[in-house]
Amino acid sequence: MQRITEQQIQINKTVNLTLLLLIGFICCKNSRKEIDKLEIAKKYYKALDSSDDLKITLLLTDSLVTKETKYDYEQIFSLKEYIEWLKWDAVFEPSYEILQMEQEDEIVKAKISKIDKRISFLHQEPIVTNQIIRFDNDKIISIETTEYVIFNDSTFVKNRDGIVSWIDENHPELNGFIHDQTETGGLKYLKAIDLYKNKK
Repeated sequence: MQRITEQQIQINKTVNLTLLLLIGFICCKNSRKEIDKLEIAKKYYKALDSSDDLKITLLLTDSLVTKETKYDYEQIFSLKEYIEWLKWDAVFEPSYEILQMEQEDEIVKAKISKIDKRISFLHQEPIVTNQIIRFDNDKIISIETTEYVIFNDSTFVKNRDGIVSWIDENHPELNGFIHDQTETGGLKYLKAIDLYKNKK
């Protein structure tokens, strides 16, 4: 009788240990999933910051949806189109900074600060936005800008309209620079800023 009880105790200990290990494994697996999504989002902004198109291609699905809630705007980029946009963005030597980031269920919420030569000219300080990053099988499928935390609309529009009208009158060869989001368009934009700044 005593022998059976000892065996039962041993079996219970083994079962309990197995359950603890199993729970530990499941918890680690779940937290690993969470860490992965945060890590993917961090890598994305780091790749943007260094204009690393190779790293970007590894982090995105075949297409990327970008949304702007405030302006009810949505654009779908193919991977190739997004890389072209990245080359345009790189011309202005951007600096992306993660101010806050957290995972909430299957999405990552981030507060991002961005400054570059174009933003410095138009906005005169970094633009700060709240964004939601959505995933599909550990790859980013969409980036939604839900709020402009720091964005001076009147300064931006005044400076943009000023440069556009001046370029139209004085350097028509650069017309359309404001809408051309290719590397060539970015270089024209930089040239327009330089000419406008040194016009006096």
